[in-house]
Amino acid sequence: MAPPALELTGERTLPGIPEENYWFRRHEAAYLTLRPFVSGAVVLEAGCGEGYGGALLAATANTVIAVDTDQQAAAHAAGSYQTVDVVRADLHRLPLADGSVEIVSCMQVVEHLKDQEGFLAECARVLRPAGVLLLTTPNRLTFSPGQETPLNPFHTRELSPAELRELVDEHFVVDRLLGLRHGRRVRRWERSHGSLMAAQLAAPPDQWDPALHRAVQMVRADDFDIGPDAIDDCLDLVAVAHRRTGAGEGQR
Repeated sequence: MAPPALELTGERTLPGIPEENYWFRRHEAAYLTLRPFVSGAVVLEAGCGEGYGGALLAATANTVIAVDTDQQAAAHAAGSYQTVDVVRADLHRLPLADGSVEIVSCMQVVEHLKDQEGFLAECARVLRPAGVLLLTTPNRLTFSPGQETPLNPFHTRELSPAELRELVDEHFVVDRLLGLRHGRRVRRWERSHGSLMAAQLAAPPDQWDPALHRAVQMVRADDFDIGPDAIDDCLDLVAVAHRRTGAGEGQR
């Protein structure tokens, strides 16, 4: 039986949709950059959404356990990606034993959660000592600049680089804080046409001009650069952190 189809609402990105290609490739770029960290490991993909990210990680991981709160998303991921073990559960009460995984991957998820601190405490609880957290989230300074509320209605709280460090610091030590930004090919297009991201957000796809449609569909994962420079001006924050000694113990 075919897995249930997911509707494109703006809550999560989906592969294979031409007008969504930019956002999908932007997310894919982060997964591909961080995938070497999960080689041979037992991984929890917290907030798996459509499931493509867990499948990318499963190409090198030993095991990927994918959890999502949304019943339809979990059913779709389970039916679409046979290399991932999918469970529907509350991300604030992860259905795993203490110290049961080596890596927690949380990609473009924390900004959707009401209790971000509680979620990270759960991530620390299920990680083994010195386990690693891989986390990406939009940079509030560039995604919703100057806004009192997030631009995306599905986001509860977006974070600046300093706010992300502060949030993660209670349970983790940040080893790397990187920034994702447009690479050379996209920047070249933007010199003539303006911000590619802003152009997409300014109008629905049926109102885009042909040049914008072509630009969105041309984007690939390698059109994004990820590195430590100019973090405040990046599009997405990319953090690699390890569990503090004693963190997560006695959370339940």
